[in-house]
Amino acid sequence: MIENIDIEFKELDKIKGTLPGSLSKDIVAFANTLGGKIYIGIKDDGSIVGVENPDDVMTRISNLVHDSILPDLIPFIQIQTIEKNKKHIIKITVSTGTQRPYYLAKDGLKPKGVYLRRGSACIPVSEAGIREMIMETSGKSFEESRSLNQDLTFETLNKEMQLRNLEFNKPQMRTLKLIGTDNLYTNLALLLSDQCPYTTKIAVFQGSDNAVFRERKEFGGSLLKQLSEAYHFLDFFNKTKATFNELIRTDQRDYPEEAIREALLNGIIHRDYIFSGSNIINMYDNQIEFISLGSLISGLSLKSIFIGASQSRNPNLAAVFYRLKLVESYGTGVRKINRLYKDYTDKPLFQTAEGVFSVTLPNQNNVNNIVKEESTQYNFYTLDIKNEILNFIKFKKKITRKDIENKFGFGTTKSFNLLKELCENKLIRQIKQGKQTVYIISP
Repeated sequence: MIENIDIEFKELDKIKGTLPGSLSKDIVAFANTLGGKIYIGIKDDGSIVGVENPDDVMTRISNLVHDSILPDLIPFIQIQTIEKNKKHIIKITVSTGTQRPYYLAKDGLKPKGVYLRRGSACIPVSEAGIREMIMETSGKSFEESRSLNQDLTFETLNKEMQLRNLEFNKPQMRTLKLIGTDNLYTNLALLLSDQCPYTTKIAVFQGSDNAVFRERKEFGGSLLKQLSEAYHFLDFFNKTKATFNELIRTDQRDYPEEAIREALLNGIIHRDYIFSGSNIINMYDNQIEFISLGSLISGLSLKSIFIGASQSRNPNLAAVFYRLKLVESYGTGVRKINRLYKDYTDKPLFQTAEGVFSVTLPNQNNVNNIVKEESTQYNFYTLDIKNEILNFIKFKKKITRKDIENKFGFGTTKSFNLLKELCENKLIRQIKQGKQTVYIISP
């Protein structure tokens, strides 16, 4: 015999008589591949050295498999003593397990914990390979499969449950399918945990193209935390236009708050988390684009969605959001967004392509229709421009005159006069930072 894809030779430590350090890794590799046999008491060159006290060695091997490998691999292991050249050899027969991937308990479902057998070597499996193995073995969707990360905390989710007077304990986590039948956290738990690896990126641009950034930010953590923080970030830039009909004043936001909320929820609940990229939101003067990974579910079309058909890619995630009263019912988001724009000429645009879905919301107060600053008419584009500037400074911590020009589209003179007036009223303070003059909120 020689070492091969299904055969491995090992020796006990010559001095201490302990088990080989790589034994558990070899067992994991065989269980994740085609199975195989490990002979303890044979050198790499095939010469037999045997083992002393084989009963004790078999007990230690059994304990090693039980304590260091997950999920339980004992049913797929046979340990026996055989005799060669009048010497005792331990033969470990490993069958391919049914709950792959098997992994080293101390390292978890990570490349350094999951191995495959290739030739006579054991090689670590990439995260993509681990996910594929999970899906292939379990036949489950992404959200139902085991999470690669089992060191999860749920501070945000627990807080959201408490706000709604809902219990959050192990039985509830099983009901919500955060814990699977193997008592391990699922990918749904990963998405709602504080360690969620997926993010939301928002960029705010000046004008109607992506040539000049005004602001950009990336939000991480639990999907619930991302939803809240992304909404408030967009709401800050969602300006209000005031119009007058004689003495009657009407205020209107650039974008309906509900439309922003629904577009955010759609991108979070229905995206395909097999892809590791971020959800992207681009905010321009004339529109907001919400871009999420994952095209429509096979068999559905945009037309069928407008009619009212709904098939969630992540039904368990949608169920949690429904339980938290963040969505009213399934499949109403797209039609609700359309209803919010029914009285406007520019309508929302829904697009799908391979691996991506996007929602574009037009600005109801399109800047192209706003009276320019040089006009003799007063521009009521903000509800209260001084308050807007104060909120802007609070958000940015400190600003320059140029920031006001870029943010509100004012000229140099008007920006300077507004800042000067706020300083005179002791609402803000002017300070020097090198050659630059900056403005901060007065203490």
